[in-house]
Amino acid sequence: MFTIAREWGMTDKANPCFGLRRNKETPRDYYASEVVWDAVYAQAVQELKDAMDLAYLTGQRPADVLKAAKTDLSDGFLRVGQGKTEKRLRILLEDAGKQSDLAAFLENLLERRAMNGIRTSVLITNASGLRMSQQMLRNRWDEAREKAAIKADAEGDTALAASIRQFQFRDIRPKAASEIALEHASKLLGHTSEEITKRVYRRVGEVVKPTK
Repeated sequence: MFTIAREWGMTDKANPCFGLRRNKETPRDYYASEVVWDAVYAQAVQELKDAMDLAYLTGQRPADVLKAAKTDLSDGFLRVGQGKTEKRLRILLEDAGKQSDLAAFLENLLERRAMNGIRTSVLITNASGLRMSQQMLRNRWDEAREKAAIKADAEGDTALAASIRQFQFRDIRPKAASEIALEHASKLLGHTSEEITKRVYRRVGEVVKPTK
């Protein structure tokens, strides 16, 4: 931040952190299994389910999921402008004449919005058509996750309950990246290098065959 302030002319002082060794950060390695996903999804209200589905199918960050709008749909693409990196993507809604799961989800979402009289352009809203804020998302997420964990505890599966409580909404992006080919994942996430995707977002091991 201090370097940016210098570049923008907000200060001419030397960066006090210059020359200091940065702490090595260990990438988060939590992977949400289908069991964990299904447990939280089952307790989620509809707008949270929609946010989860859109996040998974697009592999985008929470902030970019929440700002996705109907106006971003054009010419057979969902257009994405990533807020963090300013990377622009065009996510295909159809490939070789076959509708993608993302396209099917969006079609269903838009039909439900029309039936409920929701006219706002933003895709993820509450039942009243109010745009979902980060805080609204967090509140709904925390509530669904805790309900899922309590249910697992009640059923005697304490290990599942513990895993559910570790699940964060931001883990949906690496889950998506872990469940498709590396090259595909790197492009979908908007990375300039497959190494970034592999090191930070791939959270499952390589598939290998046994000895016999």
